[in-house]
Amino acid sequence: MRFDQNSQLDTSQVEDTRGSRLPGGRATIGGGVGIVGLLIALLLGVNPFESSESGFPGVDQVQGDNTQIQQECKTGEDANTKQDCRTVAIVNSVQEFWSDEFGRRGGQYQPATTRLFTEATQTGCGAATSEVGPFYCPADDHVYIDQGFYRDLQARFGAKGGPFAQAYVLAHEYGHHVQDLLGTMERVGGDRQGPQSGSVRLELQADCYAGIWAAHAATTAGPSGRPLVSRVTPQDIAEGLDAAAAVGDDRIQQEVQGRVTPESWTHGSSSQRQHWFNVGYQTGEMGRCDTFSGSI
Repeated sequence: MRFDQNSQLDTSQVEDTRGSRLPGGRATIGGGVGIVGLLIALLLGVNPFESSESGFPGVDQVQGDNTQIQQECKTGEDANTKQDCRTVAIVNSVQEFWSDEFGRRGGQYQPATTRLFTEATQTGCGAATSEVGPFYCPADDHVYIDQGFYRDLQARFGAKGGPFAQAYVLAHEYGHHVQDLLGTMERVGGDRQGPQSGSVRLELQADCYAGIWAAHAATTAGPSGRPLVSRVTPQDIAEGLDAAAAVGDDRIQQEVQGRVTPESWTHGSSSQRQHWFNVGYQTGEMGRCDTFSGSI
């Protein structure tokens, strides 16, 4: 995955709070949706859908400081060489695509901010720690990620990693933002667990939306008039599919508890996650991402 070296990056779409550390503790996010968080939290005995009013004691708000990424992340070439800048570029590209797609459909896309944090953070959905992984909070239209998750993706979940694995993670979370804008999240209701549950259908659709972005990333023009992403290769897609498989419910359950229990699935199996990412990538059409009809 390469970025146009002359394209300008918009760091205002990313909020860096990594200099602010909150007291430790388990996740208590309420209503957040993420790439692995719900399953891991349930296995740890925590319900992420149970809101926390208090969050972490003594901490009301985390202030961001974008000075470093503003200084370091100016062009696509910076994104080709630095992880923080790659994050900015991916967020920019994903949002450029969805802005175009909503406009093409006669709607208006509302941007979401990505917050970088370390260990723990306060969110509109309550307090959260890194153990739940990246997630989207519909209450404040933010994507939250501790970038240490990318190391966990390899060391803990067995993914091969790579730049496009990181892109898949962020594109999946922005898929949740799209679902929020379209009102799709309301379809889940109380159907939170099981191989055909509303939660699994929601997550697989976000995977499909990530695939749609991947299909159009190298043709979506940015402010410069050229695509920010200059190319997406078969190797990139292989990295994305590998990451999708690594965060399948069956694989995580086998690793964490030594057995697979489909009745507690919240995100879908490895094969399902790969399948729906592929559907989005191969078709590039939102209409093909209807995971709420029929069997999945």
